[in-house]
Amino acid sequence: MAHYVIMGCGRVGVSLAHTLDNAGHTVAVIDQDERAFRRLRSTFSGRKVTGVGFDRGTLTEAGIKEAYAFAAVSSGDNSNILATRVARETFHVPHVVARIYDPGRAEIYQRLGIPTVAAVRWSADQVLRRILPEQSINGDFRESSGRLILGELSLHEDWLGTTLSGIEHAARVRIAYVTRFGEGVLPRPDTSYQQGDVLHAMMNVDRTSEISRILSTPPLKENQ
Repeated sequence: MAHYVIMGCGRVGVSLAHTLDNAGHTVAVIDQDERAFRRLRSTFSGRKVTGVGFDRGTLTEAGIKEAYAFAAVSSGDNSNILATRVARETFHVPHVVARIYDPGRAEIYQRLGIPTVAAVRWSADQVLRRILPEQSINGDFRESSGRLILGELSLHEDWLGTTLSGIEHAARVRIAYVTRFGEGVLPRPDTSYQQGDVLHAMMNVDRTSEISRILSTPPLKENQ
């Protein structure tokens, strides 16, 4: 089981905290307003930390040094991005995601390499898809026979700079398109994987675990 830190104890934060707690993970929830923790059910077993989510002391109290993932889902875009950058750049949390309210800022955040989720009614599910280890391949579409799935790939940071054809060869998938700076892009033969990219690939359903295993580790030199 993994440790998760969530900034923001609103509707989305509570949903994330309960889902992760139910799954047996350890969870810490940060919020500036202590009264916000009343939204958590009485059986919630995680930590409740009162403070500013981008404060290093607050994050340390929440167990950020041991965190597998950090999700910033407060009501403030700037706070979410700042906290996410601190979690990633200061504490080197491997998986981070920030919820945003202003879609116009998405390109800026993507350039910083920070995965973002738009503030819509399904954002809790979208956040989970980016931080749960068992959700490293996120299916968006299945063809009629059920054998093929179109899903997002989660790659180790060492794949950055690798050509998409190299990734396809290593994982035996077909990359359909790339989300780059918030926009869909059709890959070219010389397109390389850049920081902030989200790769969408067609693959065999029965190989998703194998594909996750291959892409979650650094690539072999022959694939770079």
